[in-house]
Amino acid sequence: MASWDDVARAALALPGTDEQVRRGQRQWRVKEKLFVWERPLRPSEIATLGGRAPDGEILGARVEHLIAKEAILAEEPEVFFTTPHFDGYAAVLVRLDRIALPDLDEVVTEAWLARAPKRMVDAYLAARG
Repeated sequence: MASWDDVARAALALPGTDEQVRRGQRQWRVKEKLFVWERPLRPSEIATLGGRAPDGEILGARVEHLIAKEAILAEEPEVFFTTPHFDGYAAVLVRLDRIALPDLDEVVTEAWLARAPKRMVDAYLAARG
């Protein structure tokens, strides 16, 4: 099970990232662009999801585009989900209590890659080989 400290560790290991607290919730940005954030469900979302609404900690994560979003949602629906609030928005919601740490690292890195400036992404990828 992943924790907010695991999210912070993964996010802050990426270049140009900072952590902020807004409205009492943690979020991580690269060059002021939000890429992962603490995202509790709103009452309307809980009502919409009904019995399928998770009760644990939820991470919001940007994805590259809507096609990637649909692929992620189909691949692991027990970990990733969405709500109508995110319709048409390239982001997924992640159940922290169900994601393995290596998968969390991948989600955070992919979110960063989707939001970081191109030069920063190119340098990061070149350094990783």
